[in-house]
Amino acid sequence: QVQLVESGGGLVQAGGSLRLSCTASGRTFSSNTKGWFRQAPGKERELVATITYSGARTEYADSVKGRFTISRDNAKNTVYLQMNSLTPADTAVYYCAASTRSMVISTPGRYDYWGPGAPVTVSS
Repeated sequence: QVQLVESGGGLVQAGGSLRLSCTASGRTFSSNTKGWFRQAPGKERELVATITYSGARTEYADSVKGRFTISRDNAKNTVYLQMNSLTPADTAVYYCAASTRSMVISTPGRYDYWGPGAPVTVSS
C-alpha cells in the first residue's frame, strides 16, 4: 500500500500563487507515475498534471498550461504542483494520485492510490 498526503492548499486571491506538495509513504517503490487531479463542486474529477518517475515526461490540462508546473523529488517521495496566476476557475479540491504504471496517465481510473485531497479557493 502507498499512502499519500497533500499539503499547501488554502485561500488565495486571484493572480496569486500556491504550491501543493504530496508526500508518499508505505510501499513507495510500487508507485511510478504521479498525478494531480482536481474536482470542483458539481463537476467531474479532471486531470491537472501528470509526471513520470524520472520527470522526463509531463502532461498538463490545457486550462493550466503555462501557469502550473508539476515536479517531483524522488529522494523525498514528494511531488509538487506550483500554481501561478490563479483564477477563481481553479477553485477545487486538489488530489494527488500515484500509479504503478510508468507512462503519463490522464485517466483517473488508471491510478492506484489517492490522497484525501487539499482544498484550494481562489477569491476574485
